[in-house]
Amino acid sequence: MAAQAGTDRPATIHDIAALCGVAASTVSRALSTPDRVNFRTRERIEAAAAQLRYTPNNQAKALSSGRTGAVGVLVPDITNPFYFDLIRGTQLQLKAAGYTQLLVDTEESDEVEAGALEQLRKGADGVIVAASRLSDDDLLAAAAKMPLVTVNRDVSGVPAVIIDTPAATSQALDHLISLGHTRIAYIGGPATSQSSTRRWAALSEAAEERAVEVRNLGPFAPKTQSGAAAADAAVHSGATACIAFNDLIAIGMLQRLRERGIRVPEDISIVGCDDIFGADFCNPPLTTMTSPIEQAGRVAVSMLLAQLNPLSGGAIRSRSVMPTHLTVRGSTGSKPNSGH
Repeated sequence: MAAQAGTDRPATIHDIAALCGVAASTVSRALSTPDRVNFRTRERIEAAAAQLRYTPNNQAKALSSGRTGAVGVLVPDITNPFYFDLIRGTQLQLKAAGYTQLLVDTEESDEVEAGALEQLRKGADGVIVAASRLSDDDLLAAAAKMPLVTVNRDVSGVPAVIIDTPAATSQALDHLISLGHTRIAYIGGPATSQSSTRRWAALSEAAEERAVEVRNLGPFAPKTQSGAAAADAAVHSGATACIAFNDLIAIGMLQRLRERGIRVPEDISIVGCDDIFGADFCNPPLTTMTSPIEQAGRVAVSMLLAQLNPLSGGAIRSRSVMPTHLTVRGSTGSKPNSGH
């Protein structure tokens, strides 16, 4: 056959068709949309493809099917350890489904994010967007143009995986109240972060029910470097305990408080959020809200694949909520007897 004669040339669907005695179009269908081809014919074609060591040409496949075999994953800051687990979850799930992951750092910028989404319309079959900084309308418009799932961004009409940190925020508040704290500060994240807004709303509502005072400080960039200014603001506010937007800010606060000679938790208690790698290595180890981050990435991919392959029989979910819980470590303690 032609494929064996020219061993230096990659096998084509025409070689497989000749070996099986079927049309090239049947081979193409069997390999790209297998459910449209008789089972026995498909089995023969797959065996021939394996025998000839056929490798699909993804560019040609993209031209014929409109599919690229790639999925874009957008995160606002690739250096934030929170996204390490999310990216691992999406990568493993996409790889298992035969997709390539295209990773984009949107630099906490709505403009960079919008530009990346526009480019990925041509270069990817779908997109997973973590902690989107776009407006609700822009996100809805993007979801109308291509299959899209958000993580930690809840917009009606856009499929989403939500990590339920507001519930853990209430747990953190109860934990601090049980230690005697009544003046508590929330160290807010970026002004454009829906997660930060939702956590503050849950915290202020829970505080009102429990008759304790909470103050909203910030906004702060979700980085360790922000911790110094956050710690100074917390000390100035007179709070005896703080719930930080994320672990990076909380870790930065621990460093700054140590520099100032303010003891944690004897003088002030600190709670983080996310339970990133390293949160338990801090001095003291960080009390934080633990999230199933890798699992959230896997669920986001499953939801996207259900949109991409509606005939596969999987139910298309529009929303999935991931539970969280408080992990208590050494950075929280009893309310100090006197001011620091």
